[in-house]
Amino acid sequence: MAEIIKFNNVSFSTKEGKIIQDASVDFEMSKTTAIVGPSGSGKSTVLKLAAGLKIPDSGEVLYKGKNINQMNRADNLEFRRETAFIFQDSALWANQDLFQILELPLKIHFPKMNRIERTERIREMALNVGYSKDLDIRPAMLSMGEQKLIAFARAMLCKPALLFLDEWTESLDEAAADRLIKILKNKQREGATLLIVTHDLRLISDLADFVVMVIDGKVTVTAPKDSIISELLINDFFNIGIAS
Repeated sequence: MAEIIKFNNVSFSTKEGKIIQDASVDFEMSKTTAIVGPSGSGKSTVLKLAAGLKIPDSGEVLYKGKNINQMNRADNLEFRRETAFIFQDSALWANQDLFQILELPLKIHFPKMNRIERTERIREMALNVGYSKDLDIRPAMLSMGEQKLIAFARAMLCKPALLFLDEWTESLDEAAADRLIKILKNKQREGATLLIVTHDLRLISDLADFVVMVIDGKVTVTAPKDSIISELLINDFFNIGIAS
């Protein structure tokens, strides 16, 4: 199976120090990889490096063999159309209403789509994720869980082949989380690639094909999910802060 994202000796640091140290890891196409580790270990940074949202100090991150941080405008636009990122804090624009937030990616990536078509897709996707309230309000009027639903809908609108999800079930009740998990399982059946940062052992068990373990900024384990779970007792996940 070919990799879709590849890290070659990637390091990343901030003013506080080195966050990721010399990481080399492949993320396979049409598979789901759970990126796990204790809080503060660097797993969200790995996800953002994979999505091209952070630039490594050294090494390279490749998408289908192309260095993400050296892409020309056309390649970068294609990369952005084919991928979507769901942030832990939802990252909804405070000065836009929900419809405008959802409409923007469609305007960028499908410029020939007319407003009626955009409206139909937006309303359908909002209902799919379980949001049935007004779309002409701003994010501040939503609960944290509702903001997560809108962020999820935004990510799905352009039908991405590669999804980056950072602790995306936080603030969701069980019914809402189950609805979104079903959507992700449909994406898996369609051949999408998912990269998931999570502490939720249920998500790892239900969705992941592979597990990448990040401890103190180092990728310490990359293995099929079943071998990880069979070799580590459930208590081990809790004791080292992987699961909560």
